[in-house]
Order: sequence, then structure tokens, then C-alpha cells
Amino acid sequence: MAVEREEGQSPGDFEPRIVALLCNWCSYTGADLAGTSRIQYPPNIRVIRVMCSGSVDPMYILKAILEGADGVLIGGCHAGDCHYINGNYKARRRVAIARRVLDQLGLDGRRVWFRFISASEGRLFAETVREMVAQLKEIGPNPMRDRWEL
Repeated sequence: MAVEREEGQSPGDFEPRIVALLCNWCSYTGADLAGTSRIQYPPNIRVIRVMCSGSVDPMYILKAILEGADGVLIGGCHAGDCHYINGNYKARRRVAIARRVLDQLGLDGRRVWFRFISASEGRLFAETVREMVAQLKEIGPNPMRDRWEL
């Protein structure tokens, strides 16, 4: 699917907008550690703290993409470390469903990432954001990005 660019905008000018839904107990704390440790990562991300990655409904993911976000990152506790027993496994299955739906809609399921990031992995959080921004730049802007803006 070809994506139209604004007049005078080259592909290198595109800066992805990422919504991150991060588990309160691990991933959010890992993101906080990245900040307090002054680990550099792109400012393209907006963080929403959720109590558990298992509480992330696939509709939250789809709504973010339909509202123009170029990517969605869901961060959860590592396997076996979920404070709500198996919420991270539920989140991983829900992300797979959301990716499949996005592919069927022609919006590219690669825009949605799920990562296990613990509270002590600030560097992993920063690296994940860098990798996601790089991949989204390759994919290009979300076709829905400017549809709803007046």
C-alpha cells in the first residue's frame, strides 16, 4: 500500500508516533530506570501505565492505530514473574490477535510489538524503543495517521 507524504517531506523526515502500554510492576519501572539512568532513546514514545499487560484489550491497540499512532508497544513482566500470575501470557496472545486483525485490514501487524521488560532492564527498554522506531521508519507512516486530523 503506497503512503502519500506531505509536500516536501522525504522518507527520512518521518518520525513515528508510538503508544506504549506498560505494566506497572515491571516494564513501566524499566522505562523509569532508563530515564533516571539517563539512557538515551528516541522521544517518539508516549507511555500509558497499566496495572498489568494482561489488562490490555486488543481494542486498545486497534484504537491507537486507527487514531493515527504509527506503532503500539505492550510491555509486560518476564515469563513466570507476572504479579497477576499469567497476565503477560494473556497479553501476548491478545497482541497476536491484534496483529492478525491489522494485517487483514491492510495496516501491517508489524506496527504492534510485545516485549518482556523487567524493572531492572532500563537498557532493554531503551534499545526496544530504538529498534521499534527504526522498523517503523522502514514501514512508513500509518495510513490512518492523517485521516482523522482536521
